[in-house]
Amino acid sequence: MLRILPFFLLYAIALSLALWRKGIRTASVVTPPAEGRATHRLLIVGATGGTGRQLVAQALERGYEVTALVRNPPALGVEHARLRVVQGDVLDPSAVEAAVRDQDAVLCALGHKKFLGPTRILSEGTRNILRAMDAHGVRRLVCETSLGIGGSAWRLGLPYTLFVIPVILPFYFWDKTRQEAAIASSRVDWVVVRPGALTDGAARNSWRAGHRIGSLLATVRISRADVARFMLDQASDDSYLGSAVGVCW
Repeated sequence: MLRILPFFLLYAIALSLALWRKGIRTASVVTPPAEGRATHRLLIVGATGGTGRQLVAQALERGYEVTALVRNPPALGVEHARLRVVQGDVLDPSAVEAAVRDQDAVLCALGHKKFLGPTRILSEGTRNILRAMDAHGVRRLVCETSLGIGGSAWRLGLPYTLFVIPVILPFYFWDKTRQEAAIASSRVDWVVVRPGALTDGAARNSWRAGHRIGSLLATVRISRADVARFMLDQASDDSYLGSAVGVCW
């Protein structure tokens, strides 16, 4: 076992370096939209996930007209006069186009649990979203990824850097780098939100946010409720436009 340890550490370090290299490391030059741009209609992708459910609930509380793209509508478990549910898969371009049409912004909280093999669900789904946004003139995208990628490599804490990511989530995080690269090379007005380790705890309504947020040693965390609140703020705030911003408690 001790003989294997140095090779494993080298693998974990090499993976972190690759995640640093492939993810977003610097901000892109994005011209802020003209003043007076209103955001009333939101599409939420990944609405049945932990962050997605919070996005739907909080967006409705804020008075938005909300569209949710979901594979299984009953799984959403929400009915509201201002909620439109579109059944479809993010990997189906026609379903994505139908959901994106007539929106003011898209909030993407895509996730899945297919951790044990190569996957392109996050990156290909996001590419479909970007193509549909281009086709229908929808400008704002706010997308959830994670600390530990690009300029935030190593900032999810030592347990994630040396165990969770290299052992459990290497394929998942590698696809997140492709997802970020697709967003950074797009023509939309984008914000990538990188939360710490997600919890189902109550919202604190406070967090630390910035381009160098996180910790090299301890695992940093934040509730899905607070991530959703921060993402919703970015739908109409230009402070982090064209950049990947970390957020944690």
